[in-house]
Amino acid sequence: MGVRIDKYLWAIRAFKTRTEAADACKGGKVKVGDVNAKPSRDVEAGDVLTVRKGIVTYTYKVVQPTEHRVSASLVPQFAENLTPEEELAKLKAPVETFFVTRDRGSGRPTKKDRRDIERLWDALD
Repeated sequence: MGVRIDKYLWAIRAFKTRTEAADACKGGKVKVGDVNAKPSRDVEAGDVLTVRKGIVTYTYKVVQPTEHRVSASLVPQFAENLTPEEELAKLKAPVETFFVTRDRGSGRPTKKDRRDIERLWDALD
């Protein structure tokens, strides 16, 4: 007897909530083999699941289906993590920043600059 894939992914702690797991299935981010999985699809022992979360693609092999959430220490009894090391290395990659440094004096004044200007004007009065 199989277990719904959204319940299984929640039970093995791949997702924090069952709703997140179901949304990932609906969004085409969960595959069984090479086929996109709907949330109601049953998983059986031996199935290989591919789950895309952010920039990382996790791969799990179903050892034993369960629909009850298990503690993190018991997850290996129910799922084998087959995620390649290069996928996990993406988590440690430096995050590119989108903030651009601005040369002092160019563009609009900062809040500190504005306060300094106001102090100067008050001192002249």
